[in-house]
Amino acid sequence: MNSLEQLQSQYLLIIEPDDGHMSRLKDLLSAAGYRKLLCASDQDQVFDLIRPFQGKINELGGILLSYKLPGSDALKLCQLLTTLDGHDAIPLIFLAEKETRIGDELMVKCHDANAATIIHYPNEAHEISPLISLAIALKVERDFRLSNEEKLVGELSERRIMEARLQYLVAHDELTGLSNRSGLEKALDFAILRCNNFKQHGALLNVDLDQFKVVNDIQGHQAGDELLVEIATLIRSTLDTKAFIARVGSNLFQVLLSKTSKQESLDVAEHLRLTLDEFDFKLGENTYNMSASIGVAVLAPLEKIKRPSELMSKADHACYTAKTLGRNRVCLYEGENEQLMSLRDDAQWAPKIRDALKNDAFRLVFQPVVNAKNGHVSHYETLVRIVGEGGELLSPAVFIPVAERMGLIHHIDLWVVSHAIDYIAALPKSKEEICFTINLSSHALQGDFLLPVIKKKLESSWVSPSRLTFEITETAAVNNFEKTRAMVSRIRALGCRFALDDFGAGFSSFNYLKNFPVDYLKIDGQFISNLSVDTADQVLVKSMIDISHSLGKKAIAEYVSNTETLLLLQEFGVDFVQGYLLGKPDTELLENSHISLKNLSNEPFKIETLLTS
Repeated sequence: MNSLEQLQSQYLLIIEPDDGHMSRLKDLLSAAGYRKLLCASDQDQVFDLIRPFQGKINELGGILLSYKLPGSDALKLCQLLTTLDGHDAIPLIFLAEKETRIGDELMVKCHDANAATIIHYPNEAHEISPLISLAIALKVERDFRLSNEEKLVGELSERRIMEARLQYLVAHDELTGLSNRSGLEKALDFAILRCNNFKQHGALLNVDLDQFKVVNDIQGHQAGDELLVEIATLIRSTLDTKAFIARVGSNLFQVLLSKTSKQESLDVAEHLRLTLDEFDFKLGENTYNMSASIGVAVLAPLEKIKRPSELMSKADHACYTAKTLGRNRVCLYEGENEQLMSLRDDAQWAPKIRDALKNDAFRLVFQPVVNAKNGHVSHYETLVRIVGEGGELLSPAVFIPVAERMGLIHHIDLWVVSHAIDYIAALPKSKEEICFTINLSSHALQGDFLLPVIKKKLESSWVSPSRLTFEITETAAVNNFEKTRAMVSRIRALGCRFALDDFGAGFSSFNYLKNFPVDYLKIDGQFISNLSVDTADQVLVKSMIDISHSLGKKAIAEYVSNTETLLLLQEFGVDFVQGYLLGKPDTELLENSHISLKNLSNEPFKIETLLTS
């Protein structure tokens, strides 16, 4: 639609009591292209015609009004019509006879009445069409400007609302309405300032829901959100109104208590724990019992807290201790403890382990396993060490536990298996009969990542699978028994063998082991270390050896450190022995594959259990 058609699409209201003038005006406007004409001869007809336009009066493009309308005040009617529905300045044209004298006073009144202009009754269409088109065009432009102004006002209002909402969300949790971490840190800044300058005590509680994951995973995230809202409400109603409560994690709340002593803080924490422990979350026919582990960090002048992160870290460590000690309890941060030291070890060693994996800073060492009857070196146990900063080889005791906690143990398993097979493949032909055992972590057989590596390395290196025996601990075998048993069977199908390490540590697991597919049972070193002087160990070890043989498996005794122990083991019928008496772990294999068991020195050895684990 072009601009002329847009103008001609507007309604025109003609108010004319004279039928002749009315007919003439209709003809002239029709000839000018205006089709939407509304005609009225008196004031009552006017209001009948404009009643349907209530709420959409902007569709009325203009008004032609006879100045001498009988029975009404034309100027007052003019003011009324041009301001319908609060819209200003609907164009209005007064029509007057040629002999009508239009003075300045009347012009002023017309202006006050929002009339566009005063003209004489036209004789031709071209005398009125441009005037009407101009008036309507000005109205359309004015309406467009007003519409844009209203739109701009609306956008500004929405923007102010959005800014206010964003400002609120900067310091608050949207789900629960509690403060978030940012808001808590500001409150902690102020509390630390009061503590350091005015000696005001306080405490920070770290409240971690124990069973939230159960609800969230089983019932879904919506149910989890409902639980968090109910917990937030419960904490609000339980604590003093002066307590500053924040949600800083998925299921983690922190509470800042002001002007409270250490004992008062512990009492508040215990009261909150009991309240949460008694709370039942009901969802349909299901009811979930909730509990929380709460860590308490005291804010006191002697603690010398300078930053919010310090207090938050202490509360978090105390909460971590509460969880490791069984959950659903309150723990006070009292300095370094075993759990915190473990975390520090993780932070210190994790990057070192990653760097060692990246730069091949691990080393393999080998300890001989000797036939107890003839002294022949049956095979070597392959152990792993890490190269220290001074070039020394460090015990796995310092990095294996960290690797297990940090999810790096799988990478070490793969490194050891891959490099051990490469080492075997590189041995000279004169040593092609030497066999090796390789220790695997408790996690190695829980996934499918290890089997393809073993298979690929054996195929590419041409190493006979019969030269490889993999060792797993008895505890690892019993845990997730079926999955471990299936994986052991698949690896044995390649031609490899298996040994069960730490045999006897889990004595109640014998029922599992009668059908477990391993070739060797390695007696746990705790029974061997004092064998020569402990009669109870002697009875147990002899029983383990007999059980091994009855199950069709060979028995290996480790940590053999003196000839008395060796003689007892030979008497009990053990198949293989291993320990410092026979050879320490070394990066090189023994030159002689036979050890004279009769000529061994009886010099006592210092047993470092972890070095051979």
